[in-house]
Amino acid sequence: MKATELRGKDQAALQKELNDLLKAQFGMRMQIATQQLSNTSQLKKVRRDIARVKTVMNSKEAK
Repeated sequence: MKATELRGKDQAALQKELNDLLKAQFGMRMQIATQQLSNTSQLKKVRRDIARVKTVMNSKEAK
């Protein structure tokens, strides 16, 4: 996911995207705990996407 894609979305869509990413992160953490996640780099990507969404949300609120 790129920041340019996120900037085109409204606040409600960004909040939905954030909730989806947080749910995905929780699921991956549970898979790591039960040793079912084979590709652990996915967790890093999701974490960065969450940060990206939060950054765009904060910049939109500041305007």
